[in-house]
Amino acid sequence: MTRMQDELIPTRRSLLDRLRNWDDQASWKNFFETYWRLIYGVARKAGLTDAEAQDVVQETIIAVARQMPDFRYDPALGSFKAWLMRLARWRIADHFRKKQYERNGQRFPREQSMDQSQLEDLADLRGFDLESAWNEEWERQLLESALAKIRRETNPIKFQMFYMLQRKD
Repeated sequence: MTRMQDELIPTRRSLLDRLRNWDDQASWKNFFETYWRLIYGVARKAGLTDAEAQDVVQETIIAVARQMPDFRYDPALGSFKAWLMRLARWRIADHFRKKQYERNGQRFPREQSMDQSQLEDLADLRGFDLESAWNEEWERQLLESALAKIRRETNPIKFQMFYMLQRKD
């Protein structure tokens, strides 16, 4: 993997190792800045409101923080990105589940917890391909990251010309 590719792929093992230390504020800030837009964008695409999507971001980051002390990255078991996507999926499903039990200001008791197959059947998530949305958002975030890096390292006029040519849509 080239140095350029490594810089664009933010889930470095060294960052994951540093996240075990709750006091490493620089690493946690780096992690948050890398992933919050991805999680937020997918939550919005799933149909959540701005506030709900912000809650999903916060709840997902908290879930990561709680699991990091014991987290051991093993690429043979799957990618970190896929693990993070599962955490975000559960938080998105939680918000839809809350909507199902809170209608018109009334709360309805939930008789039993939902298992994974029931989560997939939530009416609001049926037909939503979270994995495709996640991958699209991931690609968009990589592009935005690359553009930000180019902007920082390039003459502003040259960047503007490049940007206008690159963004034909």
